[in-house]
Amino acid sequence: MTLALAGCSSDVSGVAEPDGAAGAVVPDITGPGTSGSNGPGTGTGTIAAPLSSMLLTPADFPAKYEALVLPDDAVEQATSDLDGIPAGATVDPAGCKPPPQEFGPDAAALIVGTDNAARATISVELARVDRPLATREAELEQCPEVTTTRNGATATVTTTMLPAPPLNADDTMAIRQTVTSGNADQTVTQSMLRLVAQVDDVRISATHMSFGDAAPDSAALDQLFTEAVQKVTAAQK
Repeated sequence: MTLALAGCSSDVSGVAEPDGAAGAVVPDITGPGTSGSNGPGTGTGTIAAPLSSMLLTPADFPAKYEALVLPDDAVEQATSDLDGIPAGATVDPAGCKPPPQEFGPDAAALIVGTDNAARATISVELARVDRPLATREAELEQCPEVTTTRNGATATVTTTMLPAPPLNADDTMAIRQTVTSGNADQTVTQSMLRLVAQVDDVRISATHMSFGDAAPDSAALDQLFTEAVQKVTAAQK
């Protein structure tokens, strides 16, 4: 199966893996409060289970999303698209470039579901990390607007911090991002709503990506994010 990712520069291939879907409690990301932390927020433990065993499967996605697990060699490109900052781009302010991330077997795993009718995707990523989520949150708060340049193309990335989802995790975070590129004659706007949690050394991210001003499919995003966090939490036991 071949899937064209929204915001990606090329198609990637992956394998659709069957599994059963699980129910979820949907978090209210628009409710009051500023922190979703239910623990120390350090994420210093280690989960022994492989990332691939904790990743959601295509069967977990709503029917309108055609989902597949990306092969290891496609995860890095897809991740940079989700960050809104292309790999190798010049960033202003310079300190706002995303921190280095390891890729490869059991370093990062990603599944992407595409709603072709809406030209939107929901991506769920698991990544091994060695620092708390609060550190990344502080970095994003210092970079509400970033300009990127790559191969002569310039884009503006705007980040808005949202109330954190109240889930059973070391820490959680929610952000809305827009990536605006083009010129006065033709402007392209890429919109992303991202929910993030950390459980020990595993960071879970669920991102809805679309183009234009259409409202995100927040119900599906919340459901998949909750299921993804629950699956990682269950692997601790």
